[in-house]
Amino acid sequence: MKKIVTFGEIMLRLSTPGHQRFVQAEQFDVSYGGGEANVAVALAGFGMDSTFVTRLPKHEIGESALQAVRRYGVKTDDIVRGGERLGIYFLETGASQRPSKVIYDRANSSISQIKPGDIGWDDVFKDKDWFHWTGITPALGEGPAKSLEQACKAAKKAGVTISCDLNFRSKLWTEEQAQEVMVPLMDYVDVCIANEEDAQRSLGFSAGKTNVEEANLDDEGYVDLAKSLKKEFGFETVAITLRESYSASKNGWSALLHDNKDCAEPKRSTRYNITIVDRVGGGDSFASGLIYGLLNKKNTKDALEFAVAASCLKHTIPGDFNLVSAEEVEKLIESGGSGRVER
Repeated sequence: MKKIVTFGEIMLRLSTPGHQRFVQAEQFDVSYGGGEANVAVALAGFGMDSTFVTRLPKHEIGESALQAVRRYGVKTDDIVRGGERLGIYFLETGASQRPSKVIYDRANSSISQIKPGDIGWDDVFKDKDWFHWTGITPALGEGPAKSLEQACKAAKKAGVTISCDLNFRSKLWTEEQAQEVMVPLMDYVDVCIANEEDAQRSLGFSAGKTNVEEANLDDEGYVDLAKSLKKEFGFETVAITLRESYSASKNGWSALLHDNKDCAEPKRSTRYNITIVDRVGGGDSFASGLIYGLLNKKNTKDALEFAVAASCLKHTIPGDFNLVSAEEVEKLIESGGSGRVER
């Protein structure tokens, strides 16, 4: 079985019940999530050997976050403890024409204060096959960025495949700051996962005339973007998610993939019309599905189809984590998504 490592922040999520607004809520639903933790949980659910690395405070809330991923089969032996607080984010889930809203309370979180050398990366990557990170981690501060660079160097030394989901977050840094840090880190990346906004803001590459908010996708622009990213940075594989936002509740969802193997020209996936229960973690579920697919499928087109279907299912599940099995994803691919009751 292939072994995957992810590194990043896990946060306490406080969400309003149902579709209540913040000003209405008299209580919050509690769960945990974060880009790399979401990927680790999904991969464990697919039956993979999945390890999550982070830094957590050594108190009950930190322990709760650790148990939140461990309960789904994620290995946590390389998590280090320290600092005083777990990052928090508040979520108001939108509907129809009202968008969802996220408010962060993550300043001075435990992982933001991590330092190079706190994690023994050479030991972490022994006998591992894959390392995944997102652009959120280096945006948390100099310590996380330097620690991530150390991790990438150790992974390369160990012959580990490295994937990155660009995941630009405007509340964490500017485009200039992101490009200054992210562009050099691309030297270590084999598989790049992006959407049009992330590619432009993190790396300075745009996708033609696409306007996602108007549900207008410029297919040629995405093809050119995939080719440009692959040529500029030497990625083995580029995957770009394609979201058509008709409203907060209705989206079109598909993706495009370009690689060195059997996708010499970029390939487009099946397109799903989805009714959204929870959009948070949709990109992470695509990343985990793609990693699983690239490690287990006979070709990269099948890997792409698995990733898109897995992410389609995640949009129906409350919370950050994609709690579906590989068999459920395969059923969706085979059936086309009728949604019939299983008896």
